[in-house]
Amino acid sequence: MKRRNRFKLMVPIALSVALAVSCTNLEIEETDSNFPEESGDGFAGLTAEAAASQLDGLYNDLNGHFGDQANYYALTQVSTDEQLVPTRGTDWGDNGIWRTLHQHTWDASHQYVLNTWNQFNQNAFRASEVIDSRSSSAANVVAGAQFVRALSMWVILDLYGQVPFREVDEGPEVNPRVLTRVEAMDFVIADLEAAITGLPTAAAPSGDANAVASKAAARFLLARVLLNKHIYNGSGTPDSADMNRVISLVDEIAAEGYDLQDGYFNIFRDTPDTETIWYLPTSVGNRIFNGLHYNSTEISGGGWNGFSTLAEFYDMFEGDPSNNRGGHDGTFDDGQEERRGFVPNGGVPFTDAEGTEDGNDDGFEDGSNVGLGFLIGQQYNTDGSKIKDRPGNDLIFTKDFPGLVGNNERTGIRVQKYAARFGAFNSHEIIFRYADAHLMKAEAMMRSGGDPTAMVNELRTLRNATPLGSVSEADLLAERGRELYIEFVRRGDMIRFGQFTRDWEFKDPASVGDATKELYPIPNNALLSNPNLVQNPGY
Repeated sequence: MKRRNRFKLMVPIALSVALAVSCTNLEIEETDSNFPEESGDGFAGLTAEAAASQLDGLYNDLNGHFGDQANYYALTQVSTDEQLVPTRGTDWGDNGIWRTLHQHTWDASHQYVLNTWNQFNQNAFRASEVIDSRSSSAANVVAGAQFVRALSMWVILDLYGQVPFREVDEGPEVNPRVLTRVEAMDFVIADLEAAITGLPTAAAPSGDANAVASKAAARFLLARVLLNKHIYNGSGTPDSADMNRVISLVDEIAAEGYDLQDGYFNIFRDTPDTETIWYLPTSVGNRIFNGLHYNSTEISGGGWNGFSTLAEFYDMFEGDPSNNRGGHDGTFDDGQEERRGFVPNGGVPFTDAEGTEDGNDDGFEDGSNVGLGFLIGQQYNTDGSKIKDRPGNDLIFTKDFPGLVGNNERTGIRVQKYAARFGAFNSHEIIFRYADAHLMKAEAMMRSGGDPTAMVNELRTLRNATPLGSVSEADLLAERGRELYIEFVRRGDMIRFGQFTRDWEFKDPASVGDATKELYPIPNNALLSNPNLVQNPGY
C-alpha cells in the first residue's frame, strides 16, 4: 500500500510539470549538450565500483524513460492510429502537446521531442564512460553498458535520423560530432555484437533475471535494427543477408527457451513466463490509469480519463464492432479474439488469490471490475451496478469522437493491457517480448521471398483468432498491431510498412503523405548548443 500512496502523490506533480514545460523554452541547459556537469576534460576513468553503480543508474533512468506516459511513449504511440489523447473540457488540453502528436503538426519546440532527445543522448554519454578503456569496468558491466548505449543511440537514430556523439574527455567548449543515420546504425550494430558476447544468458522463464539485458535482449534489439536497416540506409529494399540474420537471431533466442505462451493477458502479470525477454521494474500505473475514467475503479481514487484508441484500430480485431463483453474466465460474449479482451459485468469475489486485495472489504477483488484489452460500452462496478460518469450519465465508452477537443467523459475506447486487479502499480513493464521476435522472423521471411502465413497463423491460433488463408504486408502490419499494441512499436512498424504518412481520423490534411514526418525535428535547444547539427527537412 505504501507504493500505491506514494504514486498517487506523484501523479499530479508529474502532470503539473508537463503543463509547466509545454511552452517553448530556448534556454540552453547542460543536458542539451549531452554531458553531465562533472564530465569533460581530464576524464581518468571510473573505478570498478563507480562503473557498476553508473550502470545501475542507467537502468534506473530507463525505468523512468519507458514507464512514462509522455516523451518516448508519446512519440511512438500517440503519433499513430493506435493512441490519441482527446481534450475533455479542460482536461488533457496541455496547450495541445498531445493533439499535435496525433495530428502530425509538431515542431522543433515540442517539449516531448526535446525531453526524449536529452534523455537518450545523455544515456549514451554516461554508458560511454563505463565502456571507456580508462574505466576499471568488469567485463559484464561493459557489456551491459554497450547494450544501454546501443539502445539509446538507436532511439535517437530511429526518431531523429542523426546522432551527436561526444567523447568522454571532451569539455563543453567542444561541439559533439554528428553521426549520420548510417554511421549511427553501424555503431549500434557493433555495440550489440559486442554485447551479445559479453552479456549473460537468461534462459526462459527466468523471472528477475529479465530485468537487465541478456544475450537474448541484445539479439532482439539487433534483429529489430536489421529489420529496419533498409529504412535507415535509405535503400528502401531489404538485403537478403540482413533478413537471414534476423531469422537466425530469433532462432538463437528461441534456443534459450523463449517461446509463444498461451493466455495472452497473463503475459503482462508480474510472474515468469516464456515470452518476456526484457522488462523494466517500472510501475505499470501509467498504462492502467491514463485511460480509465475517474470512476472506473476504487484503486488510487480512479483513473485520469485521457488515452483512447481510434475506432479503425479497434475494428482490426475479430468480434462484434459494438460490444466487447466477457468474463475473467475467458468466456467471451461477442465473438472477439482473445487479444481484444473483454468488459466484465461485475467484479470477482475475493479469494485472497496471489496479488489480489480487498481494500474496501466489499467481498470483491480490487480492480476486478476493470476489463482488459479494449473497453467499449457500459462499464460496471464490482457489485454489478452500472458505473456513472461525474455528471450522472451511464459510463458508456463510445467509438466516436466529436473531435480532438469538445469531448465528454465517455468518448473513446479505452485500452488496458496490465490488470489493475493483480497490482495496479506492479514494477514490471515488458519492453521486449518473444511474440514480437516471432513476427519479426515472419516478416524477414516475407521480405526475403518466403511465405509467413504458417508463422502468423501459429500465433493467431494461440490467440483464438481465425487463421488466415494467406498473409500480405498489410496483414502482417495488422497482426503486429493486434499483438503488440501499446508496446512502443507502432510508429516504427507503420514507417517500415509505408503507412505512417497515410490518413487517419483527426490527422491534419497537410500532413497526409508528408514523408518528412517520419523523422522528428532536431530540438531548437540542441541546434543552438551544437552547430554541427542540421535541422531535418520539413522543419
